[in-house]
Amino acid sequence: MVAYSKIVIAGGGIIGNSISYYLAKRHSISCIIIDPVGIAPAASSKAGGFLARDWSDGSPVGELQRRSFDLHAEQARDLGESVIDYRRLEAAAVALGERGSKPSGKKLEGIEWADMNVRGGRKLGGTNTIAQVHPKKLCNAMWEYSQQSVGSKLVVGKVAGAVLDDDGSICGVKLEDGTTLEADALVVACGPWTDSSRSWFGSKVGEIMPRILGIKYHSILIPSPRVLNQAVFFSGHGDPEVYPRPDGDAYITGFPDPSMIVNESPGMEEVRAEVVDKLIDATKKTSSELGDIPPHTQQSCYLPTTSDGIPIIGELPEVKGAFVAAGHGCWGILNGPATGESVAELLVKGETTHVDLKVFGFDSPYR
Repeated sequence: MVAYSKIVIAGGGIIGNSISYYLAKRHSISCIIIDPVGIAPAASSKAGGFLARDWSDGSPVGELQRRSFDLHAEQARDLGESVIDYRRLEAAAVALGERGSKPSGKKLEGIEWADMNVRGGRKLGGTNTIAQVHPKKLCNAMWEYSQQSVGSKLVVGKVAGAVLDDDGSICGVKLEDGTTLEADALVVACGPWTDSSRSWFGSKVGEIMPRILGIKYHSILIPSPRVLNQAVFFSGHGDPEVYPRPDGDAYITGFPDPSMIVNESPGMEEVRAEVVDKLIDATKKTSSELGDIPPHTQQSCYLPTTSDGIPIIGELPEVKGAFVAAGHGCWGILNGPATGESVAELLVKGETTHVDLKVFGFDSPYR
């Protein structure tokens, strides 16, 4: 017996799309996604898409991350590697000095393209544990599958609150325009805007829900003269991170803001010129190959985070049919598929197969 069949998901990013995808693929169930802009309007469009299989081993997120890394490879086979720009690559950590010179010899051994001010480097992973995907293309492909296979629908709008029946169960979702959608389950997957859902279920429930904050990151995209195959995490000059893509772009990010309650609207995040200038300057100080090429894209987005760094994934206490899946931090794209798979199972079967969600629940021992 299906636990829930009239499922509404608030949020059109990687988490909401992953839930919709696995509801369709594994359970042949359609859903409605509600988003104020559309599919992947914010971080799920502007994130780097870097994937690492074992970087959270030994932490509460380790099992989720390993499962999700493997699901990304499965999705690439099913949706098409070229469709979602999925590939395996290498990663390295590079320490930088201040001399303003281009070293040679041992200091550049194993480093593909970072060649300025390098003090030394080490390998962080190879193609067996490191991969990447284009977040926006992945979200679009998953949503296309959900639409075409089971008829899932997108509603552009903002949720005003949940409609509860006499026993406190979800029976509908009210939008800000006055529309009410029939539902027996509501999944909140609004990324850094999840915090606004604290008012959707009444004051008592709002007190239970941990705060979801956003950390603002800027990024630039630079067209590389050649396709690079090594992601680099720098130490020094602002600690930028560079993820080269198979289309030739180099995605460069860094200089995060402190965590905060997010007031900017999805897709309307301000891009501050002074942060972009820092990223451009850092690129000049780390690579002779990329440093003189102007970026063709400048953007910013918020990464959702919790105070304990552990995502919230599970059923909301006190409200039958209400679920939350948010707060994945910098690993949102990576952990999207396993989160989607697990929440879909929870909605349909009431239990999960591959990932134990107790560590992510509201009563997690880690909170």
